[in-house]
Amino acid sequence: MSNKIYPIGVQNFESLRQDGYFYIDKTEFIYRLVKSGRYYFLSRPRRFGKSLLISTLEAYFQGKKELFEGLAMERLEKDWSHYPILHLDLNARQYDRPESLLEELNKHLEIWEQTYGSPYGDRKPEERFYQVIRCAYKKTGQRVVVLVDEYDKPLLQAIGNAELQEAYRNILKAFYGVLKSTDGHIQFAMLTGVTKFGKISVFSDLNNLDDISMREPYVNLCGISEQEIHDNLEEEIHELAELQNMTYEDVCVKLKVYYDGYHFVENTIGVYNPFSLLNTFKYNKFGNYWFETGTPSYLVMLLKQSHYDLERMANEVTSSDILNSIYEDLNPIPLIYQSGYLTIKGYDEEFGVYRLGFPNREVEEGFIKYLMPFYTSVDKVESTFEIQKFVNEIRKGQPDAFLRRLQSFLADTPYELARQLELHYQNVLFIVFKLVGFYAQVEYHTSVGRIDLVLKTQDYIYIMEFKLEGTAQDALKQINEKQYALPFATDPRKRFKIGVNFSNRLRNIEEWIIEE
Repeated sequence: MSNKIYPIGVQNFESLRQDGYFYIDKTEFIYRLVKSGRYYFLSRPRRFGKSLLISTLEAYFQGKKELFEGLAMERLEKDWSHYPILHLDLNARQYDRPESLLEELNKHLEIWEQTYGSPYGDRKPEERFYQVIRCAYKKTGQRVVVLVDEYDKPLLQAIGNAELQEAYRNILKAFYGVLKSTDGHIQFAMLTGVTKFGKISVFSDLNNLDDISMREPYVNLCGISEQEIHDNLEEEIHELAELQNMTYEDVCVKLKVYYDGYHFVENTIGVYNPFSLLNTFKYNKFGNYWFETGTPSYLVMLLKQSHYDLERMANEVTSSDILNSIYEDLNPIPLIYQSGYLTIKGYDEEFGVYRLGFPNREVEEGFIKYLMPFYTSVDKVESTFEIQKFVNEIRKGQPDAFLRRLQSFLADTPYELARQLELHYQNVLFIVFKLVGFYAQVEYHTSVGRIDLVLKTQDYIYIMEFKLEGTAQDALKQINEKQYALPFATDPRKRFKIGVNFSNRLRNIEEWIIEE
């Protein structure tokens, strides 16, 4: 039985090391960071270890050599020094009014002003920050280290409220801009967050930040690589296999399918989600640990506001300019990518084009399940049971039953979707058949005005054609005339050919015809 204590929720490096928690050594990356530059920015999804990274940097710049015993840093660093540190953590607060951000900044500024004797507490936040840096340098004789954790939390919480977001953006732009004007007093600065709001707006005055989010040397700065798993958790893999009644090889495959697949740079190793991985080893059970800690509703809001075709999400194509952009013009892709729900799957070097997709099974299944209540009449509590019923009906060869259930999914289509009904139908079908596809084999492709679908179970094959403002008879006729069933002529499974018609007037399925 493994005796490792997994640091689930532990973000403080000092307590992690002193209390004997399991730690995968990332200090060689940190040494490389501090010796090769001064101003850094890193974007990574939530629960990927950004806060622990900031805390480790803090311990290093405090000169706490004893915390790095046995780690790469102990071998690499010869000259330990203690620097004044300004650590700003914007994570643990609800930002729902203009004063919220000012109150949070004031809380930190007051502590710093008392520590370094800065008498300028009656000025604006950016002026106070400027003076604190100068006073800290003057009092200690050492240049200052600035560490900012979750710099974008206020902006993320204000998505959907343009006025509040603009207020936060103006405050933070002036505040972070101080880092450039105090360059001579700063030893090192690092800012982390989920998104890249700052590339154009928040950090527009701070153009000396080195964004390492898509830099190959730091792809594994946060997260866990496959090699690190085998180097540090080999005994635990065998234990998990035994308790799950699986082979060692099957456990390795399942870990990879469920938690690997994050690619922050093209043509580099995949990175495992550390939160889900460590929870799996702690409880010796596979689960959707990362996803269950919360999916931001603002992502769904962006998808719906931009009238996004969900089918594209499984194979989105974009450029580096888009991936590095911010939330603007209602394009949901940058934010969904930066939040960890999409990742790099391929890269065309000639044209500089990235192909995106879901990183792994946990994210894909969790995100699609999360979307269902927002696009259908099925509430969050019932959605899992509805899919279970759907799958059972398909497995039992009951096409009438699952089409009636599909009708119920489309019931009460909001009137505001009247101008986007075709896209709405496609999105609902994508969600339903994507979820069904985790339990049966689904092949489909979309084109303007229709969705062709082939669904296979152990005993049945369903060949379906969907029409909009046509007839179910026309849909069935197309299946027969274009011989969609021909590839399955010698297959022993029972075949159903199904024509379905959607009605804009009814905002639902109007009719269907089944031919065996």
